[in-house]
Amino acid sequence: MNHLASPELAHRDALPGIAGRLSPPNTAQRPQLSAAEAAAFVPTAYFAEGGLHAAPDGPWRPAAIADSRADFVVGPGGSHASVQAAVNAAIRSGRIERQYIHILPGVYCGAVYIPAFAPPLSLVGCGCHGSDVRIELCLDSRMTVAEYIQRVNPAAEFQPGDPAWHMYQACAGRPDGKSIDTPSAAVFWSQASDLQLKNFSIVNSQLDTVDGSTHQAVALRSDGDRCQLEGLRLISRQDTFFCNAGEAPRAANAMGAYARDRDARLLATECYIEGDTDYVFGSASAVFQRCEFHSVSSRRRAPTIVFAPDTHPGKRFGFLALDCRFTADAWLQQDGRSFLGRSWDQGAGNTGYLPGKTANGQLVIRDSFIDVACCADSPWDHAATTRRPHRGNADPARDLDDPGFNRLWEYNNYGPGAAAR
Repeated sequence: MNHLASPELAHRDALPGIAGRLSPPNTAQRPQLSAAEAAAFVPTAYFAEGGLHAAPDGPWRPAAIADSRADFVVGPGGSHASVQAAVNAAIRSGRIERQYIHILPGVYCGAVYIPAFAPPLSLVGCGCHGSDVRIELCLDSRMTVAEYIQRVNPAAEFQPGDPAWHMYQACAGRPDGKSIDTPSAAVFWSQASDLQLKNFSIVNSQLDTVDGSTHQAVALRSDGDRCQLEGLRLISRQDTFFCNAGEAPRAANAMGAYARDRDARLLATECYIEGDTDYVFGSASAVFQRCEFHSVSSRRRAPTIVFAPDTHPGKRFGFLALDCRFTADAWLQQDGRSFLGRSWDQGAGNTGYLPGKTANGQLVIRDSFIDVACCADSPWDHAATTRRPHRGNADPARDLDDPGFNRLWEYNNYGPGAAAR
């Protein structure tokens, strides 16, 4: 099977090499790491520790997702008609070893929720391309609880006693008339650790059916540690991929989001991720290797923003994009004002940014292709939530974790949108 997320990735090795090129200038508007600084930002560093801060798990060394025999098959003639039904069966089996769910080509409409106590699961699309298997639903953070119930549970797919009932209730049990908010607006939500997803698409099909204002519409929300994605396609507009460090829903944290007592590690390899605003966001230690980030203007004619990390201020490693491609549609390429990312000052709406206390997103983009849509002079936008202006640190003797500055860095990138050399 071809697990490459898009034709562009298949041709990445044909692009001009970057060996021997001059280093671009290191400026406050576009800070560049030195070779010595960049040596610290590699996958093994991001995967060194995870789980609860009080008792962290040791290094994670992910291998390629195996093509193993299916324990459950979703689709015509398979053991289950829906992905959620297969997930429920895997949990109810009581087995603790990894279980494999194969998904036959087709479109599967409905939410998928995987609770924290699930055993290691591998969900694998059985098509020749990641677009052959598609899990989709239309969810919007601004919809009411009643609308959410009608979209997610119209035929009682989630019932009391089901493994993920508490997750569904965390969303459906919000005060009536309130909007569901971003954490509830995910088509695929997993709180489980050791999850593997391979060779299929997750689409929040709201897409361009709404205006260009704030409409968070999450395709995938991942809360658990050691999550691995391979050849996955994640498609939405705003907030496509929520790379979260979460906990099981409880009274003090009904949605299980934004946990501050743990870290989560994630590896995405050869994935395709599409959106327009903050479409990869969260607090996880996430490595994106040979992925394509594709920005679109079909919902609104405005500059786009790829990343919005809300890395804890005491945590050194947030997001790493390594050997990736940053592409955009034709209108954005002509506009040339789009952003690689911004910090998300999560939780600081009332206080403003508090150095050393507020999340200060950490991101390194290195050895990657950046097309002409990127604003070459200043690719970092003001922070989400607080609108804190971007402040890069270009001091040769800098502390890369100084909370008085942003932690958004580049190293050795190339292409027409990369920093001039």
